[in-house]
Amino acid sequence: MPKRDFLAIPDLSGAELDQLFALALAMKRGAYRERPLAGRTLAMIFGKTSTRTRVSFEVGVYQLGGHALFLSSRELQLGRGEPSRDTARVLSRYVHGIMIRTYQHTEVEEFARFATVPVINGLTDLLHPCQVLADVLTMREEFGEWKDKVVAWIGDGNNVANSWLDAAGMLGFELRLACPEGYEPNRAIFERNAAKTRVTITELPEEAVAGAHVVTTDVWTSMGHENESETRRQAFTGYGVDEKLMALADPRGIFLHCLPAHRGEEVSEAVLEGTRSRVWAEAENRLHIQKALLAMLMGER
Repeated sequence: MPKRDFLAIPDLSGAELDQLFALALAMKRGAYRERPLAGRTLAMIFGKTSTRTRVSFEVGVYQLGGHALFLSSRELQLGRGEPSRDTARVLSRYVHGIMIRTYQHTEVEEFARFATVPVINGLTDLLHPCQVLADVLTMREEFGEWKDKVVAWIGDGNNVANSWLDAAGMLGFELRLACPEGYEPNRAIFERNAAKTRVTITELPEEAVAGAHVVTTDVWTSMGHENESETRRQAFTGYGVDEKLMALADPRGIFLHCLPAHRGEEVSEAVLEGTRSRVWAEAENRLHIQKALLAMLMGER
């Protein structure tokens, strides 16, 4: 079979996404004991530092019987200017899959174009698809399904917000994004998914959260934008998720955050540690959804 890459959520069909979530839940329950990566190796290239991405992928590969290699881009010849396409072709002769966490989305696309093994997007400045798959898995655990659910995104229209748009378009739930002017998500991604499901942008967090089943956010200043920290702090004043804002959500509504969290900025301590928070289950679900993805893309066929 031809190799499959996972750079964005729409790289999988709706039926494949259903299979992926079902497999991830089976793995979480302990009902899946196969080792489809036995004798297989995943190269993990990190241009950005990580806690959850590194640990969840490394542990996941091990639990599926394989081996993961941590490769810092600063320690590879990539850090000395070797083209991505050359590294991709060489690594393809050593390993069975490549995961990349980096800045430019075009770098991941080039890896996928030249690699002969599956390439997985662990994060780029444009998209964070593995994170949002874990978020949607958390929704499925909580509600059983998502088609009649409303998700409210509060804050920066960043890579996670863009992947939420892709998830909404593929799975059919409603997504409302509350973003300050100038910090909206990628316009092309928004328009593509607006043609498939109901997605809206507002500058009012209260409007986005009203009746929502999921309220989610991210830090106001992502890696690579540290020099904008003060400007962003001012722009996002009023976009913090606190108990008052959560009170506007559906009574069964839950709070999600991809972490790390800045308490007192994008989320209050009371919400992050409160009874409606599912942040820790969400973080755990990175392991299970990525194991399912690894089995699907790299497992023995």
